[in-house]
Amino acid sequence: MKPSIHIALVGNPNCGKSSLFNALTGLHQKVGNFPGVTVDKKTGDLMLGSFPSTLIDLPGTYSFYPKREDEWVAYKVLMGVDPDIQTDMILLVADASNLKRNLLFCSQIIDLKVPVVLALTMNDLATKKGIKIDIAGLQEDLGIPVVAVDARKNKGLGDLKRALTSIISTKRSRNQESFINNQQLAPEAINSFKKLYPTHSDYAALHYLMHHEAFPLEKEMQETIEQIEIDHDFNHTKTQAQEILQRYGRIQEIMKKNVVTPDPTATKKRSEKLDTIFLHRLGGYAILFSVLFILFQSVFWMAKFPMDGIEWIFTNLTTYLNALLPTAWWQDLIVNGLVAGIGGIVIFVPQIMILFGLITLLEDTGYMARISFLSDKLMRKVGLNGKSVMPMISGFACAVPAIMSARNIENKKERLLTILVTPFMSCSARLPVYTILISLVVDDKIYFGFLSLQGLLMMGLYVLGIVMALLASFVLKLFIKIQEKSYFILELPMYRAPRWKNIGMTMIQKAGIFVRDAGKVIIVISLLLWFLSSYGPSERMQQVEASHIQQTINNINHNKNQQKQIDRIYRTQKLENSFAGLMGKKLEPVIAPLGYDWKIGIALITSFAAREVFVGTMATLYSVEESDNSSLRAKLKAAVRPDGTKVYSFAAALSLMLFYVLAMQCMSTLAVVKRETGSWKWPTIQFFMMTGLAYLISWGVYFIAK
Repeated sequence: MKPSIHIALVGNPNCGKSSLFNALTGLHQKVGNFPGVTVDKKTGDLMLGSFPSTLIDLPGTYSFYPKREDEWVAYKVLMGVDPDIQTDMILLVADASNLKRNLLFCSQIIDLKVPVVLALTMNDLATKKGIKIDIAGLQEDLGIPVVAVDARKNKGLGDLKRALTSIISTKRSRNQESFINNQQLAPEAINSFKKLYPTHSDYAALHYLMHHEAFPLEKEMQETIEQIEIDHDFNHTKTQAQEILQRYGRIQEIMKKNVVTPDPTATKKRSEKLDTIFLHRLGGYAILFSVLFILFQSVFWMAKFPMDGIEWIFTNLTTYLNALLPTAWWQDLIVNGLVAGIGGIVIFVPQIMILFGLITLLEDTGYMARISFLSDKLMRKVGLNGKSVMPMISGFACAVPAIMSARNIENKKERLLTILVTPFMSCSARLPVYTILISLVVDDKIYFGFLSLQGLLMMGLYVLGIVMALLASFVLKLFIKIQEKSYFILELPMYRAPRWKNIGMTMIQKAGIFVRDAGKVIIVISLLLWFLSSYGPSERMQQVEASHIQQTINNINHNKNQQKQIDRIYRTQKLENSFAGLMGKKLEPVIAPLGYDWKIGIALITSFAAREVFVGTMATLYSVEESDNSSLRAKLKAAVRPDGTKVYSFAAALSLMLFYVLAMQCMSTLAVVKRETGSWKWPTIQFFMMTGLAYLISWGVYFIAK
């Protein structure tokens, strides 16, 4: 079999690179980290003629002068100094509607003298802007293949594959001419360097002189290159400035020759007109609040029927299995351990899908970037900036990748603050907890044909997480003594029609991840809990068994109702004397002031593996205790304390919701904070700050509300 051709996919941020990657590789993708750094690595397989190929999606970057960690990753791969990733050619993506800015990076890649193909995206936007590009002329002047593509509609992909295959077949690059005369920027230093590396281009030589300290070279070579800099008085800043000026001068000539742009004084474009509405200093915030309101109303309204259907299926499945299987320990394990645990998580899949679908809709249309813009002024008052918004919004999905994405924030203090407060954002793991608790204390009625009180309370919990994140950042900024200025520069993407296929794929993908990743943890914990709640110290369990037998014998009249009560008491006593019950009873004095019983205490402990395990824990505990086949919501609603009061009263449920909003209950998040900050100091502070705050506020709310 032929060896795989490795192709680096590169481009400026927001140029359509991810869409092209998905279109070319389809489902043949893998996601991991680049070796040694916390930067996402996406690779995908595709066939180019008879050549098996691997496409490596490098982080977006604007030029060959990196600032962030992810830009350094792309830079080192392109320079050929990454020991783990070597590429054979480059597929460069450029935004046709913003071609001048994209051509800077393109020109630098051309001067590396490596095989490269340019894919022009956003051509429909360019047309709407009145931009006309002579692709043949552009190809001639750049000296590389140029192909117009539309990944959203699968247009031009065949031509692009043929261009890539042609370069692979001929084993050569078409770009023989340099974009600019790099030799004249530092002739003596470049010539001296090329005696060490004669096959490197003049432009590659310049970058070795500038950044050799960051390259994995032997000490002797580092010293030799450093001496070349000294001998020839090589000035990094001056050379870079001259290079950029020359490149833009040549780009201007190419643009004038091959690109027709509309009169800049023409009528405002559609996006600019829409921004006067969506970014209005007062109306913009009202629209933002309305968007969030609709989002959380929809999570309840749209998910109601599929959730009811899933609940009906699992209720009937439990009834069927109880009737089908013989009474035995393994029957109890299957019904009350496995099925109860799976049902406790699958029921929330519709809400997870709807939430992610709506978030993807906001991203696809370009509105999500406007949220960052609107939030910058507020963010700066609490020590953050507009770039903190995207990690925090990503935290609605999962705090782990959200915290990793904070690496895009150059300012160290703002990055650290973002990492510390992002877990306050209500991730998707909290959604099942909110949903079931809200359903216990708030009716699911719809008022005025559209208003759901459940949706309002859900929105309130999410808003509370945002408010607490901002307050925590305001306080923490006073104690973190890092002085560094920052600037917020944001490119607002054009408003676009949503890609419904992309939204559908995202919903299915996220649901799969939720079921697969959360499901594995929940099933393991459900089975472990079944064992801990079904068995206990032999002496205690024998006493409970003996008491049950005696009460059954005393029921001489065989009164069915009385026997049901005896059996119920037996299951309750068995659960309370099990290993799980004894652990919960030990914890109960600590959590009783918050309004929680020992079963909730067990759920709080298991939630540190994953918050959504709360539902699976409750499903297992109540299935072991209750023999009926009613739904988990019905069991929780009927749960009472020994004194007859409801376990899930409004005060207790509200206290518990607030605890889950504020507490740090995710081992994975703590681990990634340690990795990103390089110390256990910050995750330790984060854990005690959030959990302590959760305890105090939950106690105060329960004390007032009860």
